[in-house]
Amino acid sequence: MTSLLIAIDGPAASGKGTLARRLADYYHLPHLDTGLTYRAVAWHLLRNGQSLDDEASAIEAGRHVDLSNLDKHALSAHGVGEAASRVAVIPELRRILVDKQRDFARQPGGAVLDGRDIGTVVAPEADVKLYITASPEVRAQRRLRDIEGRGGSADVSEILADIRRRDERDMGRADSPLKPAADAHLLDTSDMSIEAAFRAARAIVDGVLVKRGEA
Repeated sequence: MTSLLIAIDGPAASGKGTLARRLADYYHLPHLDTGLTYRAVAWHLLRNGQSLDDEASAIEAGRHVDLSNLDKHALSAHGVGEAASRVAVIPELRRILVDKQRDFARQPGGAVLDGRDIGTVVAPEADVKLYITASPEVRAQRRLRDIEGRGGSADVSEILADIRRRDERDMGRADSPLKPAADAHLLDTSDMSIEAAFRAARAIVDGVLVKRGEA
């Protein structure tokens, strides 16, 4: 391949992160979970006892986010995700982090990025755009299994309520709302296993490569 840039968007717990990692491994591309950049800012504020509404502190933290040093384990806590959704509505913070994400996307050979505004804002020039979704109920069950798999516990009804709040916040924000790009391939994983979703996504990417004469 000369270069391959894959943009993957979708709501929380839709399966986009798992698919992004699998596709990155399969096509030997670097991967960035852009949600971790917002989680890193939220985690910094929480760790230092600062308000999530403190825009100046959030913006300053965003300037120091290092894409090569994102601790996925520390940043994956459910509470950090909810906090990240709150700081992600700050326009100046989004501009700072989007610039960092665009630099990652433009590296030679391409990359796989997943998030909520990759195909629409960060990398509208992407060779392949996927929008991954699933029903809120299915996503809540997935999130519960993830939490329990790490030794935690949670109430599925609270997780479902949280997911719906995050969907409303992410889809309703004025700056870079969550929505599929006009030319995105839609993939509903509600009734799919991880393997089936990966095969479906890979078929879409391979179809683009065939058109380019690279498969």
